[in-house]
Amino acid sequence: MSLSRILIANRGEIAVRVARAAIDMDIECVGVHSSDDAESLHTRMVAESIDLGRQGPAAYLDSAAIVEAALKSGCDSVHPGYGFLSENHDFAQQCVDAGLAFIGPRPDLLKLFGDKAAARQAAAKAGVETPRGIDGDVGEAETADFLDGLGGGGAIIKAVAGGGGRGTRIVH
Repeated sequence: MSLSRILIANRGEIAVRVARAAIDMDIECVGVHSSDDAESLHTRMVAESIDLGRQGPAAYLDSAAIVEAALKSGCDSVHPGYGFLSENHDFAQQCVDAGLAFIGPRPDLLKLFGDKAAARQAAAKAGVETPRGIDGDVGEAETADFLDGLGGGGAIIKAVAGGGGRGTRIVH
């Protein structure tokens, strides 16, 4: 698929990096911004920048407004950057349903990756080696047995769904 005009659904440094790469590839870029980001660098280096009509980070989480901006500005694709909506399978599906290419994993894969236990199972089924772990709910005794089996090594505890990386904790 050839891309000719992409909407960058992000802000700041990541939007700048995506725009620079696209411009180097002769792809026209459209940016979006919150009302308080109107003068940011990422809004000045694109062919067009659309005000999402909200302030702060919430503006970049308004998937309907972003899809509408892409369609109204004649984009054929959306690049989510990272953070915000980049791992949101519903947003990716909204883009696809609107006829826009989503530059990232397919919506079904984003949904799978959002469930860490299911993602580990899919990786194992595909023959991908994964670190030792527990896939599912466990009690105190099972947790203690697992930690004892590490031989003094550490472990990472991760929420099965959601968290955006903030729920990850290292246990020594």
